[in-house]
Amino acid sequence: MAADSEPESEVFEITDFTTASEWERFISKVEEVLNDWKLIGNSLGKPLEKGIFTSGTWEEKSDEIFFADFKFSVTHHYLVQESTDKEGKDELLEDVIPQSMQDLLCMNNDFPPRAHCLVRWYGLREFVVIAPAAHSDAVLSESKCNLLLSSVSIALGNTGCQVPLFVQIHHKWRRMYVGECQGPGVRTDFEMVHLRKVPNQYTHLSGLLDIFKSKIGCPLTPLPPVSIAIRFTYVLQDWQQYFWPQQPPDIDALVGGEVGGLEFGKLPFGACEDPISELHLATTWPHLTEGIIVDNDVYSDLDPIQAPHWSVRVRKAENPQCLLGDFVTEFFKICRRKESTDEILGRSAFEEEGKETADITHALSKLTEPASVPIHKLSVSNMVHTAKKKIRKHRGVEESPLNNDVLNTILLFLFPDAVSEKPLDVTTSTDNNYPPSESEDYNLYNQFKSAPSDSLTYKLALCLCMINFYHGGLKGVAHLWQEFVLEMRFRWENNFLIPGLASGPPDLRCCLLHQKLQMLNCCIERKKARDEGKKTSASDNVTNIYPGDAGKAGDHLGPDDLKETDKDKGEVGKSWDSWSDSEEEFFECLSDTEELKGNGQESGKKGGPKEMANLRPEGRLYQHGKLTLLHNGEPLYIPVTQEPAPMTEDLLEEQSEVLAKLGTSAEGAHLRARMQSACLLSDMESFKAANPGCSLEDFVRWYSPRDYVEEEVIDEKGNVVLKGELSARMKIPSNMWVEAWETAKPVPARRQRRLFDDTREAEKVLHYLAIQKPADLARHLLPSVIHAAVLKVKEEESLENISSVKKIIKQIISHSSKVLHFPNPEDKKLEEIIHQITNVEALIARARSLKAKFGTEKCEQEEEKEDLERFVSCLLEQPEVLVTGAGRGHAGRIIHKLFVNAQRLTESSDEAAAMTPPEEESQRMGSPEERRQNSVSDFPPPAGREFILRTTVPRPAPYSKALPQRMYSVLTKEDFRLAGAFSSDTSFF
Repeated sequence: MAADSEPESEVFEITDFTTASEWERFISKVEEVLNDWKLIGNSLGKPLEKGIFTSGTWEEKSDEIFFADFKFSVTHHYLVQESTDKEGKDELLEDVIPQSMQDLLCMNNDFPPRAHCLVRWYGLREFVVIAPAAHSDAVLSESKCNLLLSSVSIALGNTGCQVPLFVQIHHKWRRMYVGECQGPGVRTDFEMVHLRKVPNQYTHLSGLLDIFKSKIGCPLTPLPPVSIAIRFTYVLQDWQQYFWPQQPPDIDALVGGEVGGLEFGKLPFGACEDPISELHLATTWPHLTEGIIVDNDVYSDLDPIQAPHWSVRVRKAENPQCLLGDFVTEFFKICRRKESTDEILGRSAFEEEGKETADITHALSKLTEPASVPIHKLSVSNMVHTAKKKIRKHRGVEESPLNNDVLNTILLFLFPDAVSEKPLDVTTSTDNNYPPSESEDYNLYNQFKSAPSDSLTYKLALCLCMINFYHGGLKGVAHLWQEFVLEMRFRWENNFLIPGLASGPPDLRCCLLHQKLQMLNCCIERKKARDEGKKTSASDNVTNIYPGDAGKAGDHLGPDDLKETDKDKGEVGKSWDSWSDSEEEFFECLSDTEELKGNGQESGKKGGPKEMANLRPEGRLYQHGKLTLLHNGEPLYIPVTQEPAPMTEDLLEEQSEVLAKLGTSAEGAHLRARMQSACLLSDMESFKAANPGCSLEDFVRWYSPRDYVEEEVIDEKGNVVLKGELSARMKIPSNMWVEAWETAKPVPARRQRRLFDDTREAEKVLHYLAIQKPADLARHLLPSVIHAAVLKVKEEESLENISSVKKIIKQIISHSSKVLHFPNPEDKKLEEIIHQITNVEALIARARSLKAKFGTEKCEQEEEKEDLERFVSCLLEQPEVLVTGAGRGHAGRIIHKLFVNAQRLTESSDEAAAMTPPEEESQRMGSPEERRQNSVSDFPPPAGREFILRTTVPRPAPYSKALPQRMYSVLTKEDFRLAGAFSSDTSFF
């Protein structure tokens, strides 16, 4: 055994030092990334323009690399600039120091208001950062920091890259970076110090100069002058003396149609809190030298009033509470509720007491009882009062979500015709505050698929929005909706037209709820006209409560009012007076034989035109101006026809689905054609009844003139005459028109089965309204609420005239029209629209807040007022705004006064001292000398102090090349940072 183990002890491990280590692989990957991004060699750009760091475009590229199993992200940040022509410059570039070293001395962009921290600290236009990829990872140990810095140095040397390369060390919140930049014979080291507390000896310029000089270690005895740039930032937080102009709405107010301090139909607007939380004043001394200014622990020349440059930025309150945004958001929340109206309010408001015990005979006797209702009780208010009594039988008065005053105010707003004895014209608006119907704002409903801004649907949406926010929330919404449905049924049963709806068929450009209400109005119009026709023929003494405005349009129509190319020629005015007295709600027409026996004739289908000519004409509207019947030369009469049934979009969808299910077979196609020709058949029958002895050619000449072709021909006598015939499509065998003509019998419109059964359709609409949950209702009305919110924002913006807001509103309209035009839009997209509207509201509120604080309305001189308004608008749109004239300009004096008043409030508890009269204020700030003496207390201690020290010195030896040196320092209450860039000559040291 021992002998066997001896050879194993002689085995030794061979280490192959040619294999790359993890460190070498990491360096190689860094070099590979630098090569891929073409960051090799020197590339000089144009000198940096003033403010380019803020106004220019910054871009970045990212990649990931690993050191063993530790992941780093490599990011290239660069300012986009025009590429410069490099031809003919290669010889000159050999000894030129890298671009980043030259940028260290550039003074055009010392304190950029918005930039990467390394740009602010070092003034670089291009750099690469290597940082731990995971947010929680950090390079903490000194050895790892040095290892990474060595890797960077080797990679820069191997590739010849002249872009600064930084490594992020320590925790990310500390923003600690070390880095290096290499050029031909030169190198810049980027170093950093970060402390929580400022050391006492470095709280002023003289102490920082000592650090800078000692770090440079310049061997020259007369040290070249150090260039200094200083910025002090003062923060104003106390706005107590300037009240926020937005008045909160008075929720308990109810005076003259106003609820919640707001008229119904008008949305609230504005922020409930001041949307501007702080004002930051930056006082800058851009070009100073060491000997000019004194700033030490005993005395300082740095007086903010004397600073040559003032710039201001405002800090906006995060998500300020905005009334309009809250209104729309709260209404949108209803969309997510699942409860039905009955579940919210308890038992149904339509149930009557004792309904469970009622016998079925009572229901039957109710149908047969004469419904004699006193005329004085047939009013909207009485009906609503009765409905409310029914509701309270189950809920109790104290539980009613809406009190009487609020409910009556809303109902009178929605139904203004309930007040007057005479009905208002339902097609016109009673409110003059709406935009004119031709304007772009009025037609927004086409894009949003909402409802016109003067319509009942739009008003209902605003009322429900306000009820939800101020009066009872979801229960209030359910209560008002029940009242609304009761009102709709009352109007249907009593022939009262619904106000605030355009006459005519449902407008498919509007929301479905608006279409349903229009459909109900169509039903009321038909029923009203029919009932009036019955009453007129029965007795002239019976009068209606409301005089009808549907009327008999046929009395006023003449032949010139009709267009020959239109199918609906006779449909505009229907003489409903001729309808039969005995017609019931569902009129069943007589059988064919009975009907024709009544006329003493046999079937028109079997008989020819001559036989049909013996029929008595019925249902004539008026004589056509020119046309005569082809066979007997009698004048052609336009018949009274039935109007086609109006359709809402859901009915159209149902119809199209039914037609699509019939398939593509011949039988299916024939059945589909029969279903679609119901209106055509009705018109043919009316035409035959009005024109006995007519032919299909006569009907086509009136109904579709393009299908009757006339040609000039020469007859036997040599005269030129017109000869007509049906078009080619009318001659196709088994043509639908020919079949329908043969099937049609001479039946006037009044005796035909109705194409549009208004009773059934009205009941369908009322049932549809009654089963709507509050969530469904909110979905229907949300486009109208968004429409109203956009109009409100546009109205408020027009008072302020902010160009940036105009652009955002256009974007909101464009976005909303895309989202709302499709059925069932996603909640996330709707939330985005509401969020955009809230942001615009906050922006306008900020503009008003700043105008109030800077007193733009109080300026007497027009020029000063324009300057101030321009200054305020810049504050809203730009990250930082330069104050013209610094502390001596008009805006500067106002800012100074703001700080003075805030200081007095903090320094003195005496409230009288805080409210200094303007005369005393102007006297106090009268002369520059007095201002200088008092300015120490005029401003609080600076919240932040920034210093940039620059110089060009040979380093490390006196004979080395003179290179740029820079140190940036920032001192705040809880932060002290030094960021140095120190260059040295690597050739002559």
